[in-house]
Amino acid sequence: MSADTRPEELGVSDLGEMDEPAFSRLAERHRRELHVHCYRMLGSFEDAEDTVQETFLRAWRRRETFEGRSTLRAWLYRIATNACLDLLAKSRPKPATGGEVPWLQPYPDRLLDELPAGDADEPETVAVARETVELAYLVAVQHLAPRPRAALILRDVLGWPAKNVAELLGDSVNSVNSALQRARAGMREHLPAERQDWTGGDEDAATRALVRRYTDASVATDIDGLAALLREDVRCSMPPTPGLYVGRDAVVKDWVESGFERMKGLRPVLTGVNRQPAVAFYLWQQREGAYLPLTIDVLRITGGTITEIITFHDDRFPRLGLPDSLPADGTE
Repeated sequence: MSADTRPEELGVSDLGEMDEPAFSRLAERHRRELHVHCYRMLGSFEDAEDTVQETFLRAWRRRETFEGRSTLRAWLYRIATNACLDLLAKSRPKPATGGEVPWLQPYPDRLLDELPAGDADEPETVAVARETVELAYLVAVQHLAPRPRAALILRDVLGWPAKNVAELLGDSVNSVNSALQRARAGMREHLPAERQDWTGGDEDAATRALVRRYTDASVATDIDGLAALLREDVRCSMPPTPGLYVGRDAVVKDWVESGFERMKGLRPVLTGVNRQPAVAFYLWQQREGAYLPLTIDVLRITGGTITEIITFHDDRFPRLGLPDSLPADGTE
């Protein structure tokens, strides 16, 4: 059965005839893609989870309003988008500023793998789906006001016609097109200049080798070795901790001042986050006799150098499916 199943294909004329278990089974087929949509809108994995739950609750309560003029999938996207806009109006009336997104959270690749496969005959669509979950995109889109943000994601990521976006937002097509122009201009301001040169696709041997060098230098707390891997204009941040460091010298200075060179006893675990290479670091704790979660570094690599490092705290380990400790012998 296709992702765009209509109720009549299940032998019912409308959703109002369905009981709650049947409705839940139908809606659940769209959970992962709705979650990723809300994640793009909100930048927070946990807020996206809450919003998807709110979406399903609203959909169940309003099921009799579904008239079948669109697919169930499109109807759920409408509800999810409005739920996101409601949350943003309530808890984040202002977008991000200054290149920082304190509420940014990572999204594990293992869950992104649950998304419906892209059409192999449309590589551009597959590339868009991939690039628009990378952290640089998430950071940029969080700098947009909520309604232009919604217009951008619906038009440029999901490919909705302007008429449908206007109907959802309660605006005219001209207003939507104007908002979209402003949103695209805002994205150009905040996206990396070399966006078209992002690694993209599966990691090649050179990328894997660079990640290994970064990992080895980190375990050795070799700041000079790490500095050699960074591009001159590298960016480094650690949400929700305030602070954005731009430039190799500024990043290295922060590492030195934070006492990174004295941090011995690290053990790495390679993983994938937001379709980018990532390294989870564990730190040896004598009292527990084990390596315990420390931080996760998510890397953006361009042209053979590291152009951005976004570090997340140890509270993200469970969401990413990482072990809660590593034993002394290194086995899990």
